Amino acid sequence: MRRITIITTGGTLEKVYDEATGTLVNRHSNVAHMLSGLRLEDTRHCIHELMNKDSLDMTDADRDAIVGCVREVLEDTDVDGVLVLHGTDTLCVTGERIHNDLGTPRVPVILTGAMRPFEMKESDALQNLTEAIFATSLLEPGVYVVSHGRALRFPGVVKDRSRGTFVRNG
Repeated sequence: MRRITIITTGGTLEKVYDEATGTLVNRHSNVAHMLSGLRLEDTRHCIHELMNKDSLDMTDADRDAIVGCVREVLEDTDVDGVLVLHGTDTLCVTGERIHNDLGTPRVPVILTGAMRPFEMKESDALQNLTEAIFATSLLEPGVYVVSHGRALRFPGVVKDRSRGTFVRNG
């Protein structure tokens, strides 16, 4: 049985429509709802709701908290993978930070997000979440972004805004 820990930080993947304001907001994590529709054989997951922020609003202190949480999860020797749900705008900043601060962790640490919220049509949220969960069983230890059918290892990953995905820098 594989065990993964999912750390939620907010971002587009978890945004919901606020009828009162007519805007998309990070109010609470909806990853449990997303996971309830998946059939995950031989995989147990633990969800750690760390924060609910748009990644453009994240501070160095928020990134400290994310790195600290990943470090704490990695202390559990029964964990086989760590998944960080993160807004795509600054996901690469956080990925580089985790890579720089933790080096090569003993299990895959995967960051993923979405370009369109789960609640919207043509969202990539469920695809990216599913791919990231699956990738925890395939990838070697390291820090990665998993999105749109690809796994890219840090360092050197950037968001390509024109393509709406992540690419290797250079």
